[in-house]
Amino acid sequence: MTPERTRLAASLRELRARTGLSLAALATKTAFSKSSWERYLNGKSLPPRQAVQELCRLAGEPDGRCLALWEIAESEWSGRGKEKPAPAATGASPTAAPAPASRLAGHRSVVAVAVLAAVCAVTVGAVAVAVALLRPGAEGDARASAEAPRSQDPASSAPRCRGAACEGRNPMGMRCAASPVTLATRHTAGGAWLEVRYSKECGASWARMWGTRVGDRLEVTADGRVHGAEIRTAADVDAFVYTPMTATAPGTTIRTCFRPAGDTERECVTSVAR
Repeated sequence: MTPERTRLAASLRELRARTGLSLAALATKTAFSKSSWERYLNGKSLPPRQAVQELCRLAGEPDGRCLALWEIAESEWSGRGKEKPAPAATGASPTAAPAPASRLAGHRSVVAVAVLAAVCAVTVGAVAVAVALLRPGAEGDARASAEAPRSQDPASSAPRCRGAACEGRNPMGMRCAASPVTLATRHTAGGAWLEVRYSKECGASWARMWGTRVGDRLEVTADGRVHGAEIRTAADVDAFVYTPMTATAPGTTIRTCFRPAGDTERECVTSVAR
């Protein structure tokens, strides 16, 4: 395996860890099979460009940096990146001959690969470590892909909505979940976890849950507006599930309630956007 493919595979594995999805769940949310993802993540074969884009989307990661790394790996895989031999020098003094342009280009390519790999790995790894501090496992979104585009603009990771425009929208699809503030975390009596999150950039809040069972439900209320999410499938159980967002100004009181499957009693937490 080439160094380029090794770096790409490592970056994809970290992105997959952030989603919290098993290979089977990953296959249900993308156009690629479980066995294909196993080969891509272990570097046994080069993934299609679309597979890299879809994994970045599910992880909430702008795809520009990792697509740049994919371009280099694909170039090496296809042979387009192989260095062409320099033409033989004739009549030139060995001590006076300048370095061939192809060698300089090759050196620049190696430097570019190292820089791209470092940036991509640091970006993905830092977020993965932060998520790991919050709970065992890594971040995923069972239904966050509904509004996310099939391709993203590598040059921009800015939120796609603000305030009222975010009402009822998906925090991952609208790029509001990149750097939110966690207002509250609760470990419920049944073992599930919930978090209340707020994005100053989007002016909106939402909640998420994990460690759940099919039938569990989560609701978030702000200024009388209520949005909820329910665990419907086994794939949901294996991932983070988010409520839609509600427009939230600083100082707004947010009430978040978890209702376990088959139970009428709720566990609630109150927090204030800040």
